[in-house]
Amino acid sequence: MHRELRDARRNFLRHSAGLGLGVSLPFATLFGLAGCRTRSPQDAVNANASGYGPLHATLDETTGLALLRLPEGFRYRSFGWTGESMHGGVIPFAHDGMGVVSHVGTVCTLIRNHEVIRSTGAIGDVSLQYDAPAAGGCVAFDFDTEHGEASGFRAVLGGTLQNCAGGTTPRGSWLSCEEMTFDPVTGIDDRGAPRPELQQPHGYVFEVYSDGHRAPERIRSMGLFKHEAAVTDPVTGNVYLTEDGRGMSGFYRYEPLDRHRLSAGGALQMLAVKGRPDLRTGVRVGMRFDVRWVPIAKPEQLNLDAGLQGAAVSAQGLALAASGFARLEGCYVHGDTIFFTATSGGDFGHGQIWVYRPREETLSLLFEAKTLEALDYPDNLCVSPRGALLINEDNDRSNPQRMVGMDMDGQCFTFAESNVILNGERGFTGDYRYEEWCGVCFSPDGRWLFANCYAPGFTVAITGPWERGPL
Repeated sequence: MHRELRDARRNFLRHSAGLGLGVSLPFATLFGLAGCRTRSPQDAVNANASGYGPLHATLDETTGLALLRLPEGFRYRSFGWTGESMHGGVIPFAHDGMGVVSHVGTVCTLIRNHEVIRSTGAIGDVSLQYDAPAAGGCVAFDFDTEHGEASGFRAVLGGTLQNCAGGTTPRGSWLSCEEMTFDPVTGIDDRGAPRPELQQPHGYVFEVYSDGHRAPERIRSMGLFKHEAAVTDPVTGNVYLTEDGRGMSGFYRYEPLDRHRLSAGGALQMLAVKGRPDLRTGVRVGMRFDVRWVPIAKPEQLNLDAGLQGAAVSAQGLALAASGFARLEGCYVHGDTIFFTATSGGDFGHGQIWVYRPREETLSLLFEAKTLEALDYPDNLCVSPRGALLINEDNDRSNPQRMVGMDMDGQCFTFAESNVILNGERGFTGDYRYEEWCGVCFSPDGRWLFANCYAPGFTVAITGPWERGPL
């Protein structure tokens, strides 16, 4: 890699950190330095070249079980297991997206999605429920970073379906996204299954509050489709959304009429790159595009005359020359940069990481998987306090799922690996090493990393010698 590019990256990082902007992965795609070579995934297959060293089976401080494989010196504790009691019922399964919504002193508050598609009854108080039979929703809890203890588990949203990812807001709330659509007119969901018990349309985004008393707000203007993640630009108040569709998926912008009350309405738009209607393949790492936004006239249109339920919103955008991606999932805003993943994108079909810069109105391809060892099906992601990306994998390989870091030079390394095999502990039996990681995020003080093991369903808080590496 050219020395001028490496120096420029570090100089920019120091400058932006001083300004609080923190563009923490200053790859060539973020600088536009002509003639400089961007490190490709083929250069980054040494799994621990820039990480924390080899992984070891590490005992959970809560259960005494070796649930994770971590580098030397790191420790963790699990909590919030499926089936444990909480205020508003018992904790559901399918732990998914999560974020830190607030903190006071040493205590931070997180909200966690539960990607439940069943109709076995809503969690929480009636005032928190959208559609009483639906069993998906959100759970909030508090974590004391000084003592490493979680407490106060409580239902904060119930009566929803397949709450997948989402995102925090500057107001201390959480945007929870339904990935499943349901049409009460036809009585079927987007998988074609009849759901006569459901009463409300599904496929919305809800703004959720952590106290367990304030009612969640459905944001109708954000559209009815297979939502995945949502992040808020702290400068403009605009919300950016990903879609995990079965065909070409859209990347969306929501411009609210009132940035402090998203449910009051706004304009939904879909990203377009001129001459590039399909960004799923055929894009080189480092390519940068100017973007524009096309309007979605009917954000709550659920069905097409022909085609899949839930695809009507993206179809409107594609008809106006918007661009389609492959299964958009994780999304994270950091300073003036928004990162998002296309889980099955790229020529190899195992993942892309995109960078959108709203002040410049540009889109760049930061990373594309060329080997399974580097990264395989990226999903949720975040930026670490030291400026690296940390990415959750969700693939169907016969290898344990990983949390993969990516340093400033674009090198991938494995930070953590699932090692969950249970023989009746906590009421579960089975090999869960192949269940996805979700909801990765750091505590505000940078001491603790939180993540979810989707099944059997629990959260971990990891701490250790972060200063030894890029996270």
